[in-house]
Formats: sequence, structure tokens, C-alpha cells
Amino acid sequence: MNAARSTPPAGDNTILHIGLGSFHRAHQAVYLHHLRESGDRAWSIVGGNIRNDMADTMAALIAQKGEYTIETVSPAGERQYERIRAIGEVIPFEPTHARLIDVGADPSTRIISFTVTEAGYYLDAKNKLDTGYPDLVADLEGRACGTIYGAIAAILRERVTRGGAPVTLLNCDNLRSNGERFRSGLLDFLERRGETTLRDWVQVSTTCPNDMVDRITPRPSPDVAERVKAATGWDDGAPVMAERFIQWVIEDRFIAGRPAWEKVGVEMVDSVHAHEEAKIRLLNATHSGIAWAGTLRGLTYIHEGVSVPEIRQMAYDYVTNDAIPCLDTPAHPSPIDLPNYRDVVLDRFSNPWLRDTNQRVAMDGFSKIPGFIVPTLRECLARGAPMVSTAMLPALFFAVLGRWHRGELIHDYQDGVMDPVLAHAFFAAPDPLAAFCRDPVLWGPLAGNEVLGAAIREAHGRVQSFVKG
Repeated sequence: MNAARSTPPAGDNTILHIGLGSFHRAHQAVYLHHLRESGDRAWSIVGGNIRNDMADTMAALIAQKGEYTIETVSPAGERQYERIRAIGEVIPFEPTHARLIDVGADPSTRIISFTVTEAGYYLDAKNKLDTGYPDLVADLEGRACGTIYGAIAAILRERVTRGGAPVTLLNCDNLRSNGERFRSGLLDFLERRGETTLRDWVQVSTTCPNDMVDRITPRPSPDVAERVKAATGWDDGAPVMAERFIQWVIEDRFIAGRPAWEKVGVEMVDSVHAHEEAKIRLLNATHSGIAWAGTLRGLTYIHEGVSVPEIRQMAYDYVTNDAIPCLDTPAHPSPIDLPNYRDVVLDRFSNPWLRDTNQRVAMDGFSKIPGFIVPTLRECLARGAPMVSTAMLPALFFAVLGRWHRGELIHDYQDGVMDPVLAHAFFAAPDPLAAFCRDPVLWGPLAGNEVLGAAIREAHGRVQSFVKG
């Protein structure tokens, strides 16, 4: 592989970002804005989407020439407002992605980054593509270009025809080893399409750094725009809001240069592993558990669940009893103060001003169980350690799924990986919980493990009394 260059070349350099949702605009774009505001204007963002699922926001961003306001709020309710100007061009959606491809293929585009959510990678336990999804199959067969693999392949195909300048592919989603896993999926995609020449070029002319991203970013409600107008006088059609906390840790492996992000607080490291494991297990898994528990209690917001003693204790016990012992061992001590990290996370979740909904955080359980929770269960099993506290999380999700099956949820449930027919079939089985514990999508090699099944069954008994309050 070519040596990565960490010093950005001089001149105008582009980051093409795919997925202009709230998180990108509250996180990666904010960091680049701060760098540009410091006087370093060598880089800018061009952004667009590969699906037409946020038309109003995109129209507003186009009308505002890529500018928008971010509202941040502290746990004490202190609000700040900032106009973000890092996005130089917003590409309107159209199904051929002609402009996305054109920008991505230009040699001045040195980084292609993306946020498509965990479910958008279609990876199995071996980091190969799971071809059980029609949209992925359509891309593999060349009938569409609606997945991240189809879009990136189209961009790189054109890039090679224009001379094949190296480029970094930067995954900004909550996926463990996200750069490596995306790269594995992309290479598998190209192999299945018979594009071996392009596959070989990708292996030599791209890098895919792993990174860890963190900022709680609720879906903006209409009152965000009202507060922005009151505070700034601007009728912003695409504001975002987020907590005050922000973190980005990136492996410094950029084959075509990068912004000097370290000047604005990004941590550039050799390995992101310890940070991503702490974040995924102590924050993401806990967040999901609180959302599932809050949903079962009939609560709307994450902070409401954290204020319920039983829910906060459930989250605390999971981290303290099971997750931390997996991440901080005598053989491999963690460089992070994990008990402090746990306490900071729970305080962040208790922020009442974010009004982050259980509906948003509870979604995509069929990605979150294998991605956020199974690793701790697997390591507990390998050590012969108790997993009483961790088993509560899938037991809570199973109870949420049961309400979805019966049409009793207080909100819609969305899941990019779940097959609704198979999920409903759990509850038609003689033993629904056993069917749930045998599902290979959720459990991978642990599907049908008797020890795991017994632990979840015991936890399910506790969930039944737990949700009654």
C-alpha cells in the first residue's frame, strides 16, 4: 500500500461527504468549519445523498448555499448558536448521482467520507456482504446505485478513468473497526461484480482509516428553528441541535493528505481500538438499553428513562459488572478511565434539554444487538464470567419487539436490517424467546447457544417486572 501522507497538499482540496444528515452537520462539518475559521481554508466540503429521504432539508441547504446553524445545549440548559460554513456545495439528489460521481472523481477530492448508519453496510459476522437485502442485490446486479458500495464503486470507476489519483475513504458511522469493515465490504462488492481491476486499484490507491465519532444529535424538532430565529434573526430552514460534548478520534492513515484537524481538537492516533470499544460498549450499548427500557415504560425521551432509578441502575450495572471487565484486563489494561467515562456518559444522557427520543435511539436493533452487545456476551462466555447484567439489554429489545409485533408500541419502529416477516415469526413459534435466541442475524455464531439462551430467559423474567414500574 502507498505510504499515507498526513500533511495536506497546498491549494483547494475537497472532502466529498455522502449523507448530509444531522450528525454530519453537527460533527465532521463543525470541526472543518472551526479549522476554516482559524484561517486554514485549504479544505471545504461538497455534500450530497444517495437516497432521496430528506428532500426538504436538502432544498433548504441548497437555498442557503450550504450554510446552517447549530444549536448546542449543556446539561444546565445553556444554549449557544453558531453559523456553520464548511459546506461549499450541496448536490441535489438525482438517481444517477452524476454530480456526486463527477466531484468524487476529480483529483482535487482527496477524501470521500460518509455517514449512512450502521445498517447501511450489510455485513455479516465475517465482514462479507449479506446478500439477503434487495437494494444491495440491485446494486450488485447493476440495476441501481442506492447503497454506499454502489455509489463509491461508481465514483472510483470514474476516478480511475481520469487518471486514478489516490483517495482516502473515511467511514464516520458507529461501526466497530469501521474503516476496515467498510473496506472489506467494498472489496467483496467489487469481487462479486467481477471488477477485479478496480478492486486491485482500491487495494493500492485508497486508505480507509478507522475512526470514532461521538456527539448526541437528536432529530431537530420545529422549535429548534424557532429558537435559532429568536437568537440570530435568521430563518434557517436546516438547523441542527446537539449536546455541547463532541469527540472525534481518527487513525492517521490518509493517502492523499488531510486537514490539520488536530488544531481544532480531533485526536489523530495510531489505533482507535480502545476508544471505539469504550464508546460502542459504554455509550452506544447503554444508550440503546435505556431507549428500549424507556419505550417499555411508555416514556418519550432518553433523559426521562435515565431519571428512573431502575433504568439508570440497569445501565450502570451493565457497564460496571460486564463491559468494563471485558475492556480493562490485567493483560490488556485500558488507556481510558472507564469508570469516569461511564459516569460522564450517564450524565450526558440525563441532559433534559436535548429531548433525544427513545424512538430515534431504539431503532435498528438488528444492527445494534450484534454490533454493540454481542461482543460483551461473547467475551463473558469465553471467560466463563456471569453475563446477568448484559443479558438485560437483548431481553429489553425482545420485549420491545413483542410490542411491535402486537402493534402496541407508542411510536413507529424502524430497522434497516430486520426482516419483518421473520421477526413476526418469532412470536408464532412455540417458544418465541428461543426463536429469538436462534436468529443468526442477531447472534451470528452464538445463535442457539444454550448458556446465552438461559441468561436471556432469566433476564426476560426480570424485564417483565421491570417494565411495570
